[in-house]
Amino acid sequence: MQSEQLVQVAIAALEDMKAQDIISLDVREKTSVTDIMVIASGTSSRHVKSLADNVLEKVKQQGVRPLGSEGLEGGEWALLDLGDVVVHVMLPTTREFYDLERLWRGAEQSRAAHGE
Repeated sequence: MQSEQLVQVAIAALEDMKAQDIISLDVREKTSVTDIMVIASGTSSRHVKSLADNVLEKVKQQGVRPLGSEGLEGGEWALLDLGDVVVHVMLPTTREFYDLERLWRGAEQSRAAHGE
């Protein structure tokens, strides 16, 4: 599955579970680690975990085998490594603290239609 298709699956899974402020950053020009980062916020620790679990379930249904995940047990943040796509789901305060959008400034950014 190509990066763009994987991003669409991840964003749809996040939108299904009412994630907030969903953005994607094309970081191909900035790093060789991944092509695209998807960042979204959840409203509670339980919501963050549910969002991450739903993304994992939906990508697996598409035959994508995640390379790894971090932070699922804590609920403040979750990182899902899908290879060419990395998904970050965080509580708003955690997202503000890490400020990944600023860190990757200059990367091509797009917002999910519902996330604006």
